[in-house]
Amino acid sequence: MVNNVLRSLWAEPRPSAPPVRVWRDWVLLAVVTVSGVMEGVLREDLSLPGLSVVLAVGLAPLLLWRRTHPLAVVATAFGVVAVVDIGLIVSDAPALDMYTMVYFLMLPFSLFRWGSGRDAVAGLAIILVPAIMSLFVSWTGVTDAIGGVAVLLSAFALGWAVRSQHGAQERRLEQVKSEERVLLARELHDTVAHHVSGIVIQAQAGRAVATSHPERAAEVLAVIEDAASRTLTELRTMVGVLRASEGADFAPSPGVADLGRLAGQAEGGPQVDVELSGELDDLSPAVGAALYRLTQESVTNARRHARYATRVAVRVVGDAERVQLTVDDDGALSTAGGSPSGYGLVGMRERAKLLGGTFHAGPSAGGGWRVEATLPRAGAPR
Repeated sequence: MVNNVLRSLWAEPRPSAPPVRVWRDWVLLAVVTVSGVMEGVLREDLSLPGLSVVLAVGLAPLLLWRRTHPLAVVATAFGVVAVVDIGLIVSDAPALDMYTMVYFLMLPFSLFRWGSGRDAVAGLAIILVPAIMSLFVSWTGVTDAIGGVAVLLSAFALGWAVRSQHGAQERRLEQVKSEERVLLARELHDTVAHHVSGIVIQAQAGRAVATSHPERAAEVLAVIEDAASRTLTELRTMVGVLRASEGADFAPSPGVADLGRLAGQAEGGPQVDVELSGELDDLSPAVGAALYRLTQESVTNARRHARYATRVAVRVVGDAERVQLTVDDDGALSTAGGSPSGYGLVGMRERAKLLGGTFHAGPSAGGGWRVEATLPRAGAPR
């Protein structure tokens, strides 16, 4: 159990886009600086006041980088404290007792909130050194020692809890966005199909009356022109909404040729091998993009959830009518790819279905987890 928890923590990636600095950070820095100086001036019982103020105020600016560089900040702050504690032990000087340095609790919180799993493990080891040394420098009894450890562990736990809650909210938000995009895509299909059907009918009627009533044919062409214009307007509007929901990225959508970018080995993750064969030229852009997204999601799931996986095999085979995608990993069977009803798999299944293809995910016969998708070369049938 503990081993699984450590593996999960070690493989945890950093949260995306941590805020660099906001006005509250500058207010916090000002408060800490003023508090440190005032404590040094007003506290008569403060041992080594000069060193205490320099240490508390001098390390305070590290708070500005606690989210973007949590491990570096922890290493610097607690490393300096460890060096000072060693000096106090060697010189038999009294321990520092600066109330202002309570802001140090924000650093382990930020480490577990904004750092990667490896950052958290390394930072925890760094923090334990001065924490243990402080017990020798300022031992005041078992009760105080237990209380101090509990407060430190609470900072770690609170940071992880906030991180987990925020991650769940982000995942739920992405799910809602994905569902909305699917609904808009369906509306797009229905709207365009309706107008195009009307255009076809009008064109057939125009051909029928063109010889006997040429003036009527001109009227039909006007109707067709109007319907086509409205169709294009609605199409542009809805495509704009779809693009906006994905961050308005106007770069070309990735396709089969980009699958090689997913190959290789991520830090601490399994090796990903990509094999392409058969007829993969002149695929529909929608099919190429779908193959890339399905592969990307499958590889991401394997890297995050496949216990003890060492290899993920991606195989794409095309023929004259269809393209088949297979993604296999060799992870433990119980949690290799999550539940077939998981949000990610639901989205992949819906994407394949919208293109007229099939999708299946589940345990493979030889162990591990398999994802299979078959898509028509031209996308959804007309």
